[in-house]
Amino acid sequence: MFDGPFTESIIKRAVDAEVCEIEIVDIRDFTHDKHNTADDTPYGGGCGMVMKVEPVVEAVESVTKDSPDARVIYLSPQGPRFTQNKARELAALPHLVLLCGHYEGIDERAFELAVHEELSIGDYVLTGGELPAMVVADSVIRLLPGAVGNDASVQNDSFWNGLLDCPHYTRPEEYRGLRVPGVLLSGHHAKIDEWRHQQALEKTHRIRPDLYETYHSTDPQDEA
Repeated sequence: MFDGPFTESIIKRAVDAEVCEIEIVDIRDFTHDKHNTADDTPYGGGCGMVMKVEPVVEAVESVTKDSPDARVIYLSPQGPRFTQNKARELAALPHLVLLCGHYEGIDERAFELAVHEELSIGDYVLTGGELPAMVVADSVIRLLPGAVGNDASVQNDSFWNGLLDCPHYTRPEEYRGLRVPGVLLSGHHAKIDEWRHQQALEKTHRIRPDLYETYHSTDPQDEA
């Protein structure tokens, strides 16, 4: 599942440039029977399967035993929601381990023995933690110095400063009666910055009023 996203675009360039290193570990490689069984029925009954504690813990230990600063995060809908601020926090870590569950989740003892925190990409349930891990990896890697061609472009992304991004335009200047706003063609950088900030405020107020209220409470001079 990881081959496509991790061998394309910004992530591929970051790996090729040695900005980061990605290692994919198969939990089944740490199972203890000839059938490589990584899950079993839950104690106490109930539907679904639970990932066994031994292979999960031993898989994590295989990549953290020589890395005392490693941070192990289990991708789960029960964790706190992933945000841009969290991505910035994780981008500052030297070693990040993303643990992907499956089925009904992992044996609770694996949390006690191998996991530092849980993280969710949204209030919904997926088949496993692989897709959330890809989302987190992509968001974090693009923040690493040298991952993106122009590091300044990252600082203009949505959520970087608490607002959604402003609208963007490129050639042609007119298409089907719709024109690029004149201020963007003016060459007046102060006015362009002011316009972009105002557009970001208005867009955030319209689409994500929750974000706008949080931003406005910390910077009351800005009004959409």
